[in-house]
Amino acid sequence: MRLLVINPNTTATMTEKIGAAARRVAAPGTEILAVNPGSGPASIEGYYDEAISLAGLLEVIGGRSDYDAVIIACFDDTGLDAARCLTDKPVIGIGEAAFHMAAMLSNSFSVVTTLGRSVPAISHNLARYGLATRCARVRASEIPVLDLEDPLSDACARIGHEVARAILEDRAEAIVLGCAGMTDLARALSQAHGLPVLDGVVCAVALAEGMVRLGLATSRLGGYAPPRFDKSAPVPPGREPAP
Repeated sequence: MRLLVINPNTTATMTEKIGAAARRVAAPGTEILAVNPGSGPASIEGYYDEAISLAGLLEVIGGRSDYDAVIIACFDDTGLDAARCLTDKPVIGIGEAAFHMAAMLSNSFSVVTTLGRSVPAISHNLARYGLATRCARVRASEIPVLDLEDPLSDACARIGHEVARAILEDRAEAIVLGCAGMTDLARALSQAHGLPVLDGVVCAVALAEGMVRLGLATSRLGGYAPPRFDKSAPVPPGREPAP
């Protein structure tokens, strides 16, 4: 089994961290291909960055077929619906994966993300997935994404502070970490605070493996039907225009 794990930003060190986290939990025989686009934003912090990352993300997915499932490793689930139109193989966003797992492990969870400007997009996704009532609060630690790549930053301590506040103030029974760049912090935070702390990268790997083993595919009816490449969009390599 081969999982294509895409970091939609262009920061290679973050891609390496994401790939390492995915490989730690992948089953024997599962190959992790961790990649990022060659162009786009260095980090995704809000709606504008999401929009300018889409072309690179979709180019990666449309330009290859050597995978059994795709994981979009951005917590905003950047381009998730569009990606599902490009392939009938399972496509999983790390935000969606973590939300669903947290809802099965707790009565109420809180999200701890990076900057406040990311909170509206996360809240919108929770409502879209039907899980807004299960989330007590989306909290911003006010840490720029790229600070998570700096070993000298106080990012871990600040995230831990928000976790403690979520337990006390939100009565959260689980925590979802709201950025792929936090993937290496989940285990330590869970041990330190005594509750499940979920990282969407590893949640998505587990779900993707399960879908592939079950032989599941993305529906081609309705909204996830293949794009009409006979209009104005160029045809990705190896793909024919839809009839």
